[in-house]
Amino acid sequence: MDGSTNSLDDVSAESSTEFPDRLSLMEVRLQAQEDEITLLKSSLADALRKLHLHDQQIPLLKQQLIAVNPAAARVLNQSCYVDGFSKPCRLSTSSLDGFHHTSNSHISNPAENGEGGAKTISSHKPSSSDRCTQTEPWIPNHETVPLALTRAIQSLSLEDALPESIQFTDETPIKLRGEEEDAFEEEMGKDQTWSSIVEESIQPTTIRTLQQQQSKSSEDSQGSCPQTPTSSSPAPPKEPASSPHGGPLSSIREGEKMLVRRNSEKSRDSQDKTKQRLSKKAASSTNLLTRSPSLESRAKDLISSTGSQGSRRGTQSQSIKMFIRGRPITMYIPSNILNYEELRMDLPSQKLDLDWVYGYRGRDCRANLYLLPSGEAVYFIACVVVLYHISNQTQRHYQKHTDCVRCLAIHPDKVRVASGQTAGVDKDGKPLQPFVHIWDSKTLVTLQQIGLGTFERGVGAVAFSSSDAGTFLCVIDDSNEHVLSVWDWNKNIKHNEVKNTNEAVLAVDFSPTDTNNIISCGKSHVYFWTMTAGTLTKKQGIFGKYKKPKFVLCFVFSLTGDVLTGDSEGNILTWGKSAADIKTLGKGAKETFQIMKQTRAHEGSVFTMCVLQGGAILSGGGKDRKIIRWSADLAPERECEIPEKFGAVRTIADVDGEELLVGTTRNAILRGTFSDGFVAIVQGHVDEMWGLATHHTQNIFLTCGNDRQVCVWNAEEHKLDWCTTLEESGLCADFSPNGAVVSVGLSTGRWVVLDLQTKEVVSDLTDGNEQLSVMRYSPDGSFLAVGSHDNFIYIYNVTEGGRRYTRFGKCTGHSSFITHLDWSKDGKYVMSNSGDYEILYWDVASGCKLLRNRFESKDRKWASYTCVLGFHVMGVWLEGSDGTDINALCRSHSESMVAVADDFCKVHLFQYPCPKPKAPSYKYEGHGSHVTNVRFTHNDSHLLSMGGKDTCILQWRVKGAGTGDHKEHLASSSSVCSSSSSPENGT
Repeated sequence: MDGSTNSLDDVSAESSTEFPDRLSLMEVRLQAQEDEITLLKSSLADALRKLHLHDQQIPLLKQQLIAVNPAAARVLNQSCYVDGFSKPCRLSTSSLDGFHHTSNSHISNPAENGEGGAKTISSHKPSSSDRCTQTEPWIPNHETVPLALTRAIQSLSLEDALPESIQFTDETPIKLRGEEEDAFEEEMGKDQTWSSIVEESIQPTTIRTLQQQQSKSSEDSQGSCPQTPTSSSPAPPKEPASSPHGGPLSSIREGEKMLVRRNSEKSRDSQDKTKQRLSKKAASSTNLLTRSPSLESRAKDLISSTGSQGSRRGTQSQSIKMFIRGRPITMYIPSNILNYEELRMDLPSQKLDLDWVYGYRGRDCRANLYLLPSGEAVYFIACVVVLYHISNQTQRHYQKHTDCVRCLAIHPDKVRVASGQTAGVDKDGKPLQPFVHIWDSKTLVTLQQIGLGTFERGVGAVAFSSSDAGTFLCVIDDSNEHVLSVWDWNKNIKHNEVKNTNEAVLAVDFSPTDTNNIISCGKSHVYFWTMTAGTLTKKQGIFGKYKKPKFVLCFVFSLTGDVLTGDSEGNILTWGKSAADIKTLGKGAKETFQIMKQTRAHEGSVFTMCVLQGGAILSGGGKDRKIIRWSADLAPERECEIPEKFGAVRTIADVDGEELLVGTTRNAILRGTFSDGFVAIVQGHVDEMWGLATHHTQNIFLTCGNDRQVCVWNAEEHKLDWCTTLEESGLCADFSPNGAVVSVGLSTGRWVVLDLQTKEVVSDLTDGNEQLSVMRYSPDGSFLAVGSHDNFIYIYNVTEGGRRYTRFGKCTGHSSFITHLDWSKDGKYVMSNSGDYEILYWDVASGCKLLRNRFESKDRKWASYTCVLGFHVMGVWLEGSDGTDINALCRSHSESMVAVADDFCKVHLFQYPCPKPKAPSYKYEGHGSHVTNVRFTHNDSHLLSMGGKDTCILQWRVKGAGTGDHKEHLASSSSVCSSSSSPENGT
């Protein structure tokens, strides 16, 4: 047997036991680290921006003071030198508290000093006791400050510094920052506060008052006797009410050099070290900005921009912040919402009902297709067990499972069904408990739940007993020991339990003639179990002279009572009891089960076998894709081969002895006969899906995924219209507004345009070398926007009915990969989201220009709404959500509801708009994996949702209120519905 056969067998058998996808876990961890790095860059860039703003304010303040009065600037516009750093001096009535003049100082005429006259220099040299209390080294022959002048300065207040047109209050906010700066801070994710420090120009009246006071007190000042400070670090003075924000100054000297000392007990060495650390931080932040062009450009625009005072006040009341992973995102409130706090969030007036399930799980499960006497085929996919009436082409659904269904068994009465599921995890990653449901296929009522809290990881195989009218149920779980347990299911009592084997177990069943005999098979083994007195004993099948296969994949009981097994070597083995070999094993040896006959059946594995009513046997092959009919003594009678595109035979169900149902490894169910061949009645994808698009005028939709298939489905007839295979994985798609073509984005940066009629590729282009995440036509079809993981949005002109594309421009500005985008109704603007939770707006008509002021886009109308971040859909995010908790959303065409696909296998239905946190919703289960996409059909009659790993497409019927325009439905109320009242499963 060649290596390819063994490889197929290994995958087929081992896939029955699901283990965590290590690669997916590593990708999640890597994404989390990238998010943290992005936040760190934003924080460091914001620190550098503040340093730039500080440096910019110093010259602006100096210029304003000099412009008012140059003479006053000599007193008020000097720099404070503290260990080499310079900063502007801020004066208030508390600025000179604790300042005392040295004794025996000679003060010159204040008028002369103020007008540049001669200065009298003090010849007094302070004593050692005086010097030891000073915070700076004693400077000989220093220039003294007139006492009258210092008293006048002490009388200054913040009110004097304000413009005459402004009356001072404690809450008066004065700010030298413009709206551009506010927008930048919001984008950098930092909380913004009002600046209450007065940094305006000193008014002329203030200077005149100062000069008058100097002249009036000139005589008294000459006889004054200044005092020496008594402490190098006095207690902070109390701040007067007139100047609540004034800072303490330890001394003022008039002259060409004026030192303002700051009280501090830190040594010069520690201050030098602090300076060095700040320099290194600034350099590090500069490097980060250099590596991030978008942040650097925003910083430059901020520094060069100026805004009016109070610009922040105008937008503060018109925005609200939401937080994702601790990062704030500012949302601007539209003008038509007058009172955001009183908005009432209600449940949507519509609900969803599961209408149709596309797909079948055949790729990694066996014994999963049966035919009921009602004419319904029973199979499963994701969390749903489907009952499909073959003749009427209708479906019913059993939806009580909470995670993926893994196995099925039919009761001897052909009415009751047992189905087992995997454990799964909750949204916090904690494992849930698996169980088995026994339910009525006529009423879909659950009769019993078996094994909750007993099974581990999942249920791999189940079987009803036959000889006692189905009293017992045998279950094998997915734990390491693959525990086998026998239950009286009607009483929910466990009779027996035993550890089976550490190897994979693929099938189990009772003997049709004796309930006490059970057989199980799997990797390199066949076990014959005997149940006696509450215990289970095991005997292993002996292969003897025959080659031991790697896997025993299936078995059946012939009408003669023999056990027939199919294995990975392509053989059918007939097993029987043999007498005890006393000569070899000695006295006391017991009877054994040995191979009585070997029949070569298939090239490759024997995946399934089925016993017909007359005793004939059917076998299905893996590699050769053949179905062979055998006589009771295993003589071949007929055979046929299924088409290659459907894969290998996974399971066979007998319809009437002639007609068969065949489940395949490529998730299709075929119906047919040996003479007429087989046609597909159920089809689906075989790998993870991401791309979903609905037609603008017809009830058709397109899906694509990692299996490289592009499938176009008919939502009315519930069937696959056509399918084609691409060279690469398809990840996103969109129909052109004229409905003639559809564009599909691939995993390599390439994208193709397909003609819906001819199925041919009419255009093939490439943008970048990374995967594409979104394709979106403008409302009139004249533009196509292509969002890529290279952080760019490529805009194309569309001509010739969607068959010709020319590059129009490129939107550059995102710092992470594009996730979603939408066009405005006028086709001039684009709204986009990125992987770092950024919302940007683009003016496409003006050359793909980034609109830096997001406030201006708050009232713009959008043709579609698929962006997961935005004011109108802010309420779909739960508190504490991770940025990847919601994979997709879609607003209905009536603009009355929004459907959400989350990362926890759920589909939610919200009222639209839902701009308040904890908005209530209906929640619907059915998927067994993260839901990757959702879309409404063109008339909102149905919603389509698509699972990732479960390869399942669910079609939901929208029922309830009409599809009228409810986009202005925002009732004012003091009470708001909480998320705790959100019904689950739409009930």
